[in-house]
Amino acid sequence: MVCQSVEGERGILMANNQVHFFDTTLRDGEQSPGVSLNVHEKLELAQQLARLGVDVIEAGFPIASPGDFEAVKLVAQRVKGPVIAGLCRATRGDIDVAWEALKGAESPRLHTFIATSDIHLRFKLQKSREEVLEQAVAAVRYAKKYTSDVEFSAEDASRSDLDYLCLLVEKVIEAGATVVNLPDTVGYAVPDEFGRFIRTVRERVPNIDQAIIAVHCHDDLGMAVSNSLAAIANGATQVEGTINGIGERAGNASLEEIAMALYTRKAFYQKEVGLNFREIYRTSRMVSSLTGMVIQPNKAVVGKNAFAHESGIHQDGVLKERTTYEIMSPELIGVYQSNLVLGKHSGRHAFKERLTEMGFDLAEEELDKAFKRFKELADKKKEVTNHDLEAIVKHELFTPPEKYRLNYLYFASGTQLIPTATIGIVTNGEVVEDAACGDGPVDAAFHVVDRIIGIHGELVEYKLSAVTGGKDALGEVTVRVKVNGRIYIGRGVSTDIIEASVRAYLNAMNKADYDRCRGETGRKITIDDPTNGHEGKGK
Repeated sequence: MVCQSVEGERGILMANNQVHFFDTTLRDGEQSPGVSLNVHEKLELAQQLARLGVDVIEAGFPIASPGDFEAVKLVAQRVKGPVIAGLCRATRGDIDVAWEALKGAESPRLHTFIATSDIHLRFKLQKSREEVLEQAVAAVRYAKKYTSDVEFSAEDASRSDLDYLCLLVEKVIEAGATVVNLPDTVGYAVPDEFGRFIRTVRERVPNIDQAIIAVHCHDDLGMAVSNSLAAIANGATQVEGTINGIGERAGNASLEEIAMALYTRKAFYQKEVGLNFREIYRTSRMVSSLTGMVIQPNKAVVGKNAFAHESGIHQDGVLKERTTYEIMSPELIGVYQSNLVLGKHSGRHAFKERLTEMGFDLAEEELDKAFKRFKELADKKKEVTNHDLEAIVKHELFTPPEKYRLNYLYFASGTQLIPTATIGIVTNGEVVEDAACGDGPVDAAFHVVDRIIGIHGELVEYKLSAVTGGKDALGEVTVRVKVNGRIYIGRGVSTDIIEASVRAYLNAMNKADYDRCRGETGRKITIDDPTNGHEGKGK
């Protein structure tokens, strides 16, 4: 259980100064447009979330697709420490499937939900308040047969009739809900209003002390973090969100921002946070890498410019006393600076020490692989920076096993030449070579990959960015490729942008081939899908 509980006449009594973090990056975060994580990526990220120390990991929506079910099941079996939750609508079928995926978890939680606002009842559910109340209570009671830890969410709670919502909350707690989540589903609330809303529910629901009060805020008006903090100040003890704030539409509350606000302003909020702060930066970069969603430079806490000072006045102040212009240290969230310069003459020990400083604890096999890539890069660059090392680790290690691997690449292009690419790809221990023409060297190379693998990919999005400055900077390419109606994200890095592009495209096509071999081409339940039962998964 995530709560610290003692027996009392009101049931579960929460430690008022402890805030519990419920991470839904793997579920709501994956609902970001264009994001699709495979089973291996979800497991890798869940393991990092466990290292970060979140209290609950919502691993997915098991009934949404076979892939979601498999991912939730794998995370439940392999990730220890946090509670593992699975989302399910307020129906027996959803709850049965969710429990089948979760039952191997060390600490499982069934998370069931239904909408409660009149606008959702009328236009989406086409149900009366009485019908929804009855369905919510029945779902909690049914889920309780499987596990003692049941969370109930009142979708669109912030726009629900308050009298009706308080009655429903009271009844689901009576039915056995241990956590009651009151989401601002469409990001409509403002902080003062949302704080009063949480306080009113606390005051008007007689058995509220028998459950944890949770909030789940969206960022449509840019106030998800502010609303979450207002809720915490008014009695919420579980906060739900995602790393980097990714998610539906404008996204969710950024958990790293909430955590650092509570830490930095502890004297004001008087709350305890159990996260391992030094894993924040690493987790943020992993989420960005796996989802292909670039972090804006001025993003609070984890943005590239979060600890950068360009103004002369600011620089002078920081040099004299850091706290003049920095309210938190970069080291606290895992951003380390080192005077040790790494280059082609650096040894394995120095390389390992730098990775350890950066928060990467690699197994020997992983270290050998990363060191090999470091040496290859060091032959091309005079100095290898921390950003370069981070790119090596996240692009070379945080990926599933590859069936197809780039062996060599040749290309010819120019204003008077037809762009042509020749590529050798290793598969099943053999090198397969082919060549093709295109509108440019990148397009030609992508055609070659399609021909060798036997899958046609449609390039939906292509992003190129420099990992560091300088003419010898690593180029980082992220692509979104559509195959059979499904989007796959690929990433690649190299000092040669054509090579980085091919590595990124090949990474995406490996995922497509993996799904093809597993036969997972079925349609996934989407938000407000009219064929999916009673209601969609937007929350």
